[in-house]
Amino acid sequence: MLIVVLASLRARWTGLLGSFTALALGVGLLAAMCLGLAATADAPVRAADRFPGAPVVVMGTDTLTVEVERGPTTAGISHRLAHPQPVDIELLRDLRALGPLTTDGRPDAVGVTADPGAVRAVVGDRAQVLTGDERRRADPRPERDAEALMTVNSLLGTAGGVTAFVAVFVVASTFAFAVALRRREFGLLRTAGATPRQLRVLVLTEAAAVGVVASAAGCALGAWGAPLLARLLVDGGIAPAWFTVGDHTWPFHAAFWTGLVVACAGAWTASRRAGRTRPAEALREADAESGGAPLGRRLLGGALLLAGAGLLVWTLATDPADLLKRKTYTTVPMVLITAVAVLSPVLVGPTARLVRLPGAAGLLIRANARAARRRTAAVAAPVLVTVAMAGSLMGSAATVTAAKGAEARGQTTADLVVTGTELTAPGPIPGALVSASATTAVFVREDRTALVRSEARAVTDPAALASIARLPVVAGDLRDLDDRSIVVNEEWAEHRVGAAVDVWLGDGRPVTLRIAAVLAAGTGGNGGYVTAANVPAAPLDRLDVRLAGGADRSAVTAALRATGGEIRTADAWAAATHPRTGPQIRLGLLVVLGIALVYTAIALANTLVMAGSARAGEFRALGLTGATRAQIVTVAAGESLLAVGIGALLGAAVTAVNLACLLAALAALSAPVTADLPWTVLGVSVAACALIAVAAGIAPVLTGRRAVR
Repeated sequence: MLIVVLASLRARWTGLLGSFTALALGVGLLAAMCLGLAATADAPVRAADRFPGAPVVVMGTDTLTVEVERGPTTAGISHRLAHPQPVDIELLRDLRALGPLTTDGRPDAVGVTADPGAVRAVVGDRAQVLTGDERRRADPRPERDAEALMTVNSLLGTAGGVTAFVAVFVVASTFAFAVALRRREFGLLRTAGATPRQLRVLVLTEAAAVGVVASAAGCALGAWGAPLLARLLVDGGIAPAWFTVGDHTWPFHAAFWTGLVVACAGAWTASRRAGRTRPAEALREADAESGGAPLGRRLLGGALLLAGAGLLVWTLATDPADLLKRKTYTTVPMVLITAVAVLSPVLVGPTARLVRLPGAAGLLIRANARAARRRTAAVAAPVLVTVAMAGSLMGSAATVTAAKGAEARGQTTADLVVTGTELTAPGPIPGALVSASATTAVFVREDRTALVRSEARAVTDPAALASIARLPVVAGDLRDLDDRSIVVNEEWAEHRVGAAVDVWLGDGRPVTLRIAAVLAAGTGGNGGYVTAANVPAAPLDRLDVRLAGGADRSAVTAALRATGGEIRTADAWAAATHPRTGPQIRLGLLVVLGIALVYTAIALANTLVMAGSARAGEFRALGLTGATRAQIVTVAAGESLLAVGIGALLGAAVTAVNLACLLAALAALSAPVTADLPWTVLGVSVAACALIAVAAGIAPVLTGRRAVR
């Protein structure tokens, strides 16, 4: 058997080149991404930069810890406060007796030059005492490094999943098509006495041999490419400047064995088909395929189709907000894409019948596409995957961000918006109504089992808010908001107007507030509202200003400059704070789509080159019937373009289903319903697929000197 395998590999190395390339590239990408994931395990230890010269930092409480139920016991759940509590004046007086104090104008922390033990004895449980590396907790946004690594981790994890998904798909498709082309060879082996088990072992052994060599090459490629990937992430603003890959070894083990498993798994179905080859196939001359797709393939595709559609409908019915999350609209469409790809041999025939091509060449192109369903499906499927991923991923991201921008702009009737980190509260401005607010948060314990943080805004004048804001109120009235009430949204467990809710404010103080109004959930930006009296530590960071009729706009603008913030029109503010798609998200999605497009190119080139080499007799027969070389080239190019077009249509159908569910979710959440498709990316993807398919499809005709006249 080993002799037969080696002979087969030597004779058919060109047919296995596509599988080898796809697998080596996939293993290389997995190795590089796993190295990147390993580097995100821990953020580097930074030196304290707020009080670098003070050996001790005393900081007020910056976390809220609440007991929740965990089965028969309880556990403390902690969240970082939106406004850390200040160090009180009495404690500051005691600390001054120990040594010099260092302050920066903010009341939440102070540096102390004194013995740490003495400081702890004085502070007791009135505040936190930080020494050494812990002093970084007093720095602004101490979690920024961890958040940056989480973004990198999410991107690399998604890209790694897409790589594995497309690699399995391409390798399985390549082996399946190669087995379909080797029917006569397997028939001869069966005639010579080979058993079905021996044919299965032959195909799996070939796959394992390719897998070992390709995985080893991929590990070397990953070691070379990981630093380049890290640099790309840093230059694109996705990873922090200090991000580098380490010298971990487990990523290479994971990538190598994953590659080998992918190779064998991809060839498993093909090996079963090879084992079912009958000796009579040795006498077969016609290449036309008879019968439909195997029952197992139909059942698998149907099950995946039901699962994908059912998952979308179930999520839409039970939690439409979940469809707006990046993790969901990145992963859920994969089930539907896989289902349509599995069913592609069944779908290419009916889709090809919808296309009308002129002339005898057009008739021959359609007939060939329908007769050779496996070949057409092998070309259409990777195009389907690329188009569906481009439309579903980038279309969903653009649609969600567009809806958020439209929602933010539609929720204010202001003419001007002033923003800044710490605005100075303006006095009365003639001809202008001003609604001042600050960013804060509230915490609520839901069902006694979870502590939920909700973003909120603290408003200075509820009457001005009710007049200027155009919030999606579904119950209650914004004018009823006062110091003893709160505005919530429909995502809260308790959202009945008039109900009392126990909450913890942004500075950790527990209060009981009455629900004055309830907002629609929207795209997730409709947080709660409390009055500024409940959160005195929250600095003003936004002013919504509406001009009265006949007001002097320049005079109002001049008065607003005293606040120290940036003054923009409401449209300019919405465009600046709610962009269509963030550059970091766009770069990450383009990386994922780039991987899919590269695999599509490999699959197209490999499939069409293998098919072309097996069709020499067909092309020769066309030449003998009087067809010129140009006409045969036209037929080969037309078949490639038709297969690419079928794949693009099926991919567009999958995209339409995914975006339709997303738009339905926006409507259910009372958010702006607007679709935003990446036409440029889709056009470039389809054009690239068409160019590669045509080049690979006509190459055997142009290079075969004896095939055609």
